[in-house]
Amino acid sequence: MPSPLDDYAARTPGSRTWYERARAVLPAGVSYGIRDLAPYPFYVDRAEGARVWDVDGNEYTDYWCGHGALILGHAAPPVVEAACRQAARGSHFGFAHPLEVELAEMVRRLVPGVEMVRYTNSGTEANMYALALARAFTGRTRVAKMEGGWHGGLESLNTAVHAPFGMPEALGLNPHATADTEALPFNDLDAAQRALARGDLAALFVEPMMGAAGCIAADRDYLEGLRELCTRHGTLLVFDEVITGFRVAPGGAQQYYGVTPDITTLGKILGGGFPIGALCGRREVFERLDHRRFGGRGDRAFQGGTFSGNPVSLAAGLATIRLLEGGEVYEKLDRLAARLREGIAAAFAEHGVAVGVTGLASAIGIHFRSGAPRNAAEASADDLVVARRYFDHMLGCGIVFLQPASPHLFLSAAHTEADIDRFLEVTREFAPQAGRSA
Repeated sequence: MPSPLDDYAARTPGSRTWYERARAVLPAGVSYGIRDLAPYPFYVDRAEGARVWDVDGNEYTDYWCGHGALILGHAAPPVVEAACRQAARGSHFGFAHPLEVELAEMVRRLVPGVEMVRYTNSGTEANMYALALARAFTGRTRVAKMEGGWHGGLESLNTAVHAPFGMPEALGLNPHATADTEALPFNDLDAAQRALARGDLAALFVEPMMGAAGCIAADRDYLEGLRELCTRHGTLLVFDEVITGFRVAPGGAQQYYGVTPDITTLGKILGGGFPIGALCGRREVFERLDHRRFGGRGDRAFQGGTFSGNPVSLAAGLATIRLLEGGEVYEKLDRLAARLREGIAAAFAEHGVAVGVTGLASAIGIHFRSGAPRNAAEASADDLVVARRYFDHMLGCGIVFLQPASPHLFLSAAHTEADIDRFLEVTREFAPQAGRSA
């Protein structure tokens, strides 16, 4: 019997050709390492709704949804229309424009902890400027983050992302950049209390739901405890809501949990499928970016960029969030996600396969281990062999998500009950063989 990968190679000769060309001009043939699927990635020709089609004409149901950015699905007509209208009026001004104000007003209205907003081009940039702002406001340099937390390529926070956490994450990182960074276990309030009690942390960065570690949600009392401790010790609480912003609720995870940070970083859904990032939060903190009030270089923090506040991204973001703010999209997504989580768990449990299904709202993580992990250290014990075999099986049946060894799923408004039926059907086909050796 041919393996899923044998069938994949037979169906994707065009992608193989593109991959061979790509290797000559792109390291590993890709623009981002996590897109490098074995034995080679399929190359997307077009996308619409919950579907992508590769250059060979193969159709896939997409549960990656542009790294989670496409909550309305691919090429949602209202978003496409808004972006095209704006592009015809000008794709980049380099001057102030009304869309900057309109989207910031909408973010302030929906997200509880937001009084002021500044735009960036990515979540990485948003976290970079958020860290600088926190240091400027507090006069401190040390910062804490979570083991397994991913805040983009920013050097100061690019540590302790993958287990074992004591090793460098990559070559080329300046060790001095992380000398003032402390990594703490997620969902461990005692560890946070010990670190914060020293009184030298400018900021504590936390994802209310850890993304790279496999969609692991924070305990409510953990976030409440972080809020109380940060206030007590003069540390700014930073929620990285690049993933959870506008996915968990119109007001993000801080609305869902009822916990308000000092600074929030946003991205993904905020741009409606176009590049964007933002940092936002308390007025008192953000006034440190006001060059009119703090004119000297030693008095203020800096933030800016050529494409910050790009009008096409903002137009697409406005169109997206206007469709989300009523809440109807979330009702559908949460229903489908709950059904998917329960179905996945049941399919594997029926055959005695250990699995923990995690996530919040329409974000889902699948962990082949006994019980759902509560932090990245526990998630590092996942059975990666079974996860990769599951990925190959699903891909061979036209269902795609990332990453192969750590399945992350994002639903969109374009997914249907029939899509969930098919996902669970294919999962049930794989479950009996999940425990067998490859």
